[in-house]
Amino acid sequence: MGFEEVAHTADWSVRVWGKDLNELLSEAARAMNTLAGIQTSESPFLKRIFVFESGDEDSLLIAFLTELIYFQEQENLAFSIFDIKNRDQQVTVTMRGSKIRKIEKVVKAVTWHNLKIRHTLRGYETEIVFDV
Repeated sequence: MGFEEVAHTADWSVRVWGKDLNELLSEAARAMNTLAGIQTSESPFLKRIFVFESGDEDSLLIAFLTELIYFQEQENLAFSIFDIKNRDQQVTVTMRGSKIRKIEKVVKAVTWHNLKIRHTLRGYETEIVFDV
């Protein structure tokens, strides 16, 4: 597993890690979906592509998770497979997922509270606080 829940007084918090930035992003999405208790349809698998630019890794993480929240709210979609390409400050994410069957608790937003991606011996780590 690339994440663990961390106790937080009012919201949800998770510690996420991955060997590189792409894995960190994927694990952050998986953590958010798991905490929200999202269950998806078995099929059909749907594909969406998200392209964005970011000046730093922290902003990139916030933009990525915020886009996933948008798809949950607006299209009733959750994604579990990510193909992430980083090129000169531009990131292209090809996401695959399906319609949400059930969601236990809605994540309203990803916060900047204490967010800082750290480079460690095992790769990349951060703590993310979700507003619920």
